[in-house]
Amino acid sequence: MSKQNRVAIQPNILTWARERAGLSLDALAKKFPKIAEWEAGELQPTLKQLERFAGAVHVPIGYLFLPEPPRESLPIPDFRTVSDRSITRLNVNLLDTIYLCQERQAWYRDHARLHRFTPIDFIGKAKLSDAPTEVAKAISTRMNLAMDERNRLPNWAEALRQLVAKAEGLGVLVMASSVVGGNTHRKLEVNELRGFALVDSLAPLIFINAADSKTAQMFTLAHELAHLWLDESGVSDLPGPPASGRPQTGAEAGKASDLPGQQTEQEVERWCNAVAAELLMPMQAIRAAYQPNTPLIDEIQRLAKRFKVSTLVVLRRLFDAGFLDEETLWQNYRQESERIANLDRGESSSGGNFYRTLKVCNGKRFARAVIASTLEGQTLFQDAFRMLSVKNSDTFYRAAQELGMMA
Repeated sequence: MSKQNRVAIQPNILTWARERAGLSLDALAKKFPKIAEWEAGELQPTLKQLERFAGAVHVPIGYLFLPEPPRESLPIPDFRTVSDRSITRLNVNLLDTIYLCQERQAWYRDHARLHRFTPIDFIGKAKLSDAPTEVAKAISTRMNLAMDERNRLPNWAEALRQLVAKAEGLGVLVMASSVVGGNTHRKLEVNELRGFALVDSLAPLIFINAADSKTAQMFTLAHELAHLWLDESGVSDLPGPPASGRPQTGAEAGKASDLPGQQTEQEVERWCNAVAAELLMPMQAIRAAYQPNTPLIDEIQRLAKRFKVSTLVVLRRLFDAGFLDEETLWQNYRQESERIANLDRGESSSGGNFYRTLKVCNGKRFARAVIASTLEGQTLFQDAFRMLSVKNSDTFYRAAQELGMMA
């Protein structure tokens, strides 16, 4: 091929784009046999090859013409940590998921304004200095959560569906997916993302990684609700053992900074974790339900089933209640962590009925709004397809039928 058909690209840009996508040279060699030569500056790609490369590494093609790699960061605060240290590596799948959800949120905000929706008054209702127990009680009252009702549910999946429905009933857009948009080749890893919250008075949005276990998704949803009450957008993680080697107590989880107006990322996460734990497993209910004469391994399983939480959350709450000493807590916490890590998480895969999954991925509230707006001629079909991650009108109409919007 002649030289004039090739595009002058800085080799380090190609390396940056590949590494940004988490791909090795070997992973791209089949599609792009000359990739090593491109990155070494020995050969330049054609425009068509560059377009294909941009698609393969999920980067806007315009970035590839820059003289230096751009400095990217997440558009919302990142509260994720590993051993109490912030995660600094940018994950492109997480980034694109946030962008997609921001697009959906912006559309719904305009939709809400058009239809004169009343702003949601619980956004920013709480402060970091508020007691997590009181905030959890306020959230529970607002959502009309009944512990006895949840106890009677047959499994964690039903409990999660109920909690999602109650959150959406408050006006929150709740979306859960294990992939970026509808792309099954771009999986969202649980160790990279549990969930995030996007605060807005008309279109508050919570995203949950559906690849996670149902118990973890329950806690993530409760945690992100606390973020909304706090008026704090951000990418979150589930609580884990701090560097000292033991889980934090409820008192530590709710402790705020001594400096007025100062709130660190860890303080926000600890506070939201404390609210979520109290919301799902209230201390008063724990004290009433705990059976001290039952072997601990059996008791944590029984309480996990009763409250529809994970056994790790049960252990933490029993420690907070004073029923376990620190040594017993940490010994059993390690054992449960190892057991859970080895479990098959097939239950939380993205398989099953596509149209039912579509409702979960987009959230019932959001999906119904987009479909209704499109059928009324206010939203273009191509925009609806993109936001709902559907490919054609047949899929769109089937989704409308599943939601009961068409006969």
